[in-house]
Amino acid sequence: MNSVNQIKETVEEVLKLYPEKALKNRGKHITVKDESCEGCALKSNSKTVPGVMTARGCSYAGSKGVVFGPIKDMIHLSHGPVGCGFYSWSTRRNLADGTLGVNNFVPFQFTSDFQENDIVYGGDKKLERILREMVKLFPEAKGISIQSECPVGLIGDDIESVARRLSKELDLPVVPVRCEGFRGISQSLGHHIANDAIRDYVLGKGTREDVGPYDVSLIGDYNIGGDAWATKKILEEIGLKVKNVWTGDSNLEMLQTAHQVKLNLIHCYRSMNYIAKYMEDNYQIPWMEVNFFGPTKIKESLLKIADFFDETIRENAKKVIAKYEAQMAKVIETYRPRLEGKKVMLYVGGLRPRHIIGAYEDLGMEIIGTGYEFAHNDDYERTFEKLEDGTLIYDDASAYELEEFVKKLSPDLVGAGIKEKYVFEKMGVPFRQMHSWDYSGPYHGYEGFPIFARDMDMAINSPTWKLVESPWRGNVIKGVAAR
Repeated sequence: MNSVNQIKETVEEVLKLYPEKALKNRGKHITVKDESCEGCALKSNSKTVPGVMTARGCSYAGSKGVVFGPIKDMIHLSHGPVGCGFYSWSTRRNLADGTLGVNNFVPFQFTSDFQENDIVYGGDKKLERILREMVKLFPEAKGISIQSECPVGLIGDDIESVARRLSKELDLPVVPVRCEGFRGISQSLGHHIANDAIRDYVLGKGTREDVGPYDVSLIGDYNIGGDAWATKKILEEIGLKVKNVWTGDSNLEMLQTAHQVKLNLIHCYRSMNYIAKYMEDNYQIPWMEVNFFGPTKIKESLLKIADFFDETIRENAKKVIAKYEAQMAKVIETYRPRLEGKKVMLYVGGLRPRHIIGAYEDLGMEIIGTGYEFAHNDDYERTFEKLEDGTLIYDDASAYELEEFVKKLSPDLVGAGIKEKYVFEKMGVPFRQMHSWDYSGPYHGYEGFPIFARDMDMAINSPTWKLVESPWRGNVIKGVAAR
């Protein structure tokens, strides 16, 4: 890894292109891990500089695309013009069991398809007609959420009163969610809004009889590529009962009865800490953040969880860790020689910029840069302690910044989102899409780590990269004349 001073000089070189005001602003959002620092002083969760393109999403994306979308037996209506609904359609690969159109609506897209007349005259009546029609077409749906898009908030439609009336008329929960995209500065507020809607309209509205001492909820796992299934398998192997998942492969009843568990386990702290803290304050349910990426972090998390319970669970946890130890050692033995010393730069949302660090380190890889699209200060504080000195940290990076950092730091692999994928692949840089696992997965748990290791090896050591020069070695494709 380059020295701290070298990385700081690189940052200064990249930012000097900006006008003075923008340079001063962006300089607060980028830092380098230095042993002399007591904590991460990086600025976050603030408005993006106008005119500077970033990878952020909106509040609607945080609510519909992340929190509500994976709840499988509810219909989630994108209320507004068709575009937002269309572009949020099944993009995150939230896998769910069930019969399509009966108790699984995750692959479906429902939209109110706002037209000019709706914006001029209001869409309340249209919304009522749509809600009735949806229940008539899909009578087995257990509930409906109304995911508001920007025009709904701008024209002042009263979706709450529609939800109240139709909930009584249709005799099922209709949840109004004020997640218009213009609210807040990123999808992070959409997570919060969605958490509050679940708190107000869903949580505690049901009860179950099979309450036991080992009941837990898995919170902030959206079952990307089967992640929640892989994590649930391990937790149940050590003797716990995963009663609720928020919200991958979940149903309405899980959320309604989630106040009856003994412990909340949070994977994506950023998207779900609000509801966990609420349940701690109002239902006295403690919570802890866990990490199921890679054998080292899985072991740490299982032991931490087991310490909350009794000796039976502690012994079970040790047995499960021992059971998979040889299998994980075999994976590391296979892939570490091929990946040892490879440098990785990350730029993702939610939990991944810090949670996947351990999985890369299990394979002998080195994180040289990491950052979030929409993190808060507490996310960076949690990340800072996991990084080596000299690691570059960036918040809400612009497309220009990220591209320049990659050129100057020469990583062997970039892990980011779909917006960055084809830019870096065309530059000849190995890439993995770390929002939805590039159509692979799961990556969580003992089941996921071998897939993670294989995918990183496949990305970096693919023979196709021999045909493309990386930008720091020249950018001409071999065999094709430069134009």
